[in-house]
Amino acid sequence: MYIPSAIKLHKASKTLELHYGSQSYSLSAEFLRVHSPSAEVQGHGKPILQTGKLHVGLSSIEPAGNYALKLCFDDGHDSGLFSWDYLHHLATHQEQLWADYLQALATAGKSRDPNESVVKLML
Repeated sequence: MYIPSAIKLHKASKTLELHYGSQSYSLSAEFLRVHSPSAEVQGHGKPILQTGKLHVGLSSIEPAGNYALKLCFDDGHDSGLFSWDYLHHLATHQEQLWADYLQALATAGKSRDPNESVVKLML
């Protein structure tokens, strides 16, 4: 199990900073929100693409026993428990997970921006 040695919530920059020994990672609230382990996002085995989360922030973090963090987002989402191992996975695979997410958005013709609609014209 990978347990962070330090955890810092930065509300202004909308990031969660995780330290593992000498390694540190900064995860954006948007990244964490679209990769929430909740059933709302994971869809009981078939993930549901999250869109329009560009401006989402973290309102609070709470320990969930000795095994996870409960992240509370300012869009009202607070049902995912991020286990220590899952947080470590997100931190260490952030670049590829983010690229995959952006590709899924593009493929679906969706946007990170809640105020933007993408229209594909078939010419």
